[in-house]
Amino acid sequence: MTRIVAGEVGGRTLRVPARGTRPTSERVREALFSRLHHMDVLRGARVLDLYAGSGALGLEAASRGAASVALVERSRPAAQVIGANVRSLGLAEVASVHTADVRSYLLSRGGEALGGDLDLVFLDPPYDIDEDTLTEALELLAPWIGADTLVVVERSTRSPEPSWPEHLHLEERRAYGETVVWFAGPPLPPDSGEGDGDHPGALPPRSPS
Repeated sequence: MTRIVAGEVGGRTLRVPARGTRPTSERVREALFSRLHHMDVLRGARVLDLYAGSGALGLEAASRGAASVALVERSRPAAQVIGANVRSLGLAEVASVHTADVRSYLLSRGGEALGGDLDLVFLDPPYDIDEDTLTEALELLAPWIGADTLVVVERSTRSPEPSWPEHLHLEERRAYGETVVWFAGPPLPPDSGEGDGDHPGALPPRSPS
């Protein structure tokens, strides 16, 4: 059973597509969103959930105070399940569902589609997606992000570190069992005076660990 962990609709059950998706486990979502809460990026956030699957990540963000969430899923049956979850949770005023391939969605819509620069982007692709496809998606995010956007990539611990384009710089890596989560954002200006974070070559976390 998949549930919303906390927030306005915490404890409510989510429907999960019959096949083809891999919902983030409740334990991982609890740890991930605890970190995001600590970083103070959820309340009032404009969120984009790519490879949305059941919508668990985006809807968790909506439950915890995001202002708007766009959920992008190319599988029509899965997108229909997300839509049913949005309606059953009463989140239709916050969450919108888009049945589209991630590449075509990012190419066809500018960042202003969600009211300007995004605050938070989730990418939780199927583990068998090739690295070139993930890299392209990260590259296509360039028009969507601003100086404070946080990009969260969820992968298997067996997958390599994503190849970050110039507009994204690794801030932090967190492992939760067989799942690894990468946090990235725009590079700090060269004269910012900030030191390294807790990952080689990383920027410091947005707030103390």
